[in-house]
Amino acid sequence: MYFPALTLESAPSDAQRVMRSTADHFGYLPAAVAKMATSPHLLDGFLKLNASFESCTLDQLSREVLVMTIATRNECHVCVAMHTAALTRAGADPELINALREQLPLPDARLAALQEFTLAVLETAGNVPDEQITAFLAHDYTTEQALEVVLGIGTYTLSTFGNRLTGAPLDPTLAAFTWPTARADT
Repeated sequence: MYFPALTLESAPSDAQRVMRSTADHFGYLPAAVAKMATSPHLLDGFLKLNASFESCTLDQLSREVLVMTIATRNECHVCVAMHTAALTRAGADPELINALREQLPLPDARLAALQEFTLAVLETAGNVPDEQITAFLAHDYTTEQALEVVLGIGTYTLSTFGNRLTGAPLDPTLAAFTWPTARADT
């Protein structure tokens, strides 16, 4: 086991403050955080990036669509379950949630444009053709939000890769949101 689940007592001192605040926020210490704490810099970096992403101009539903697009693409069962729960709590349409989990086209044209743009940014390493940028902007997104998509991609690439590398297990509180298409090793 390369990445043990650290506790507040066993984690490096640089990670303990962040772990404590995360545990206070969730009411428990998520297993993914306990494993990421092996690198206090990674854990702190993700949480700072996530706070920045959560305060950007993309609305909550758009942010969740972006996260789910990254999580399913990167096959991170922890992020898929966690953000399925977030979408459910927010009252998102079950058809939208299912489409995101199954990597299907989204039923809402604006959110579909965001999903397509996010995938285009990933597939082209940011060299998105003008027509795809125009299509994104035509759905009432802004150039600032196009760059916030990059922020979201960076934030959740860090999270999904970290969760997969450490073998973070699904927390019992998220069991109802298990992603059945997740591979056993993720």
